[in-house]
Amino acid sequence: MSQAELNVLIAKVKQCQLCQSSLNHGVNPVVQLHANAKLLIAGQAPGLAVHQSGVPFDDASGERLRQWLGIDKTVFYNPEQVAILPMGFCYPGKGKSGDLPPLKICAATWRERLLAELKQVQLTIVIGKYAQDYHLGTATQSLTQTVRNWADYPRSLIPLPHPSPRNNIWLAKNPWFSEQLLPELKCRVNDALKD
Repeated sequence: MSQAELNVLIAKVKQCQLCQSSLNHGVNPVVQLHANAKLLIAGQAPGLAVHQSGVPFDDASGERLRQWLGIDKTVFYNPEQVAILPMGFCYPGKGKSGDLPPLKICAATWRERLLAELKQVQLTIVIGKYAQDYHLGTATQSLTQTVRNWADYPRSLIPLPHPSPRNNIWLAKNPWFSEQLLPELKCRVNDALKD
């Protein structure tokens, strides 16, 4: 598929209404894709701020994520460098302890078709439990186990917790994340983007 054909598919994604009746805030699919992207951010679903702006990771989580990756907004928002493909493309709404899970119909309808067009990806950053279960097959493990075992996965995949400020307690309880994983993450991101 050419980039022009991928653009047609992306336009269909952005016009998707499949979940309209299930979403209190309506639909606003948020993705960033280009066939040349070297880095893939596989996340969970946009939060309310991103739903409203239409810009992926346009919030405090995005600031932290860019720090973790060691890249600035110019690189992060260049679709020819970084693809952003969450499990759910629209804000799922708020639950008792944070945002609701991404709706499964989104990944079932679009994910494989879009991933198949990202042939230049060198490194996939897998953020959060839902994305990790999909990409890494870790349904029987906790997020902490999956992230702690990051070195057991192929060099082309790195699992991360969500960069939300809500995870400050998790980060404080797991100092190995900042000490061991983040330096390696920055190194792998740098390697992927320089190719």
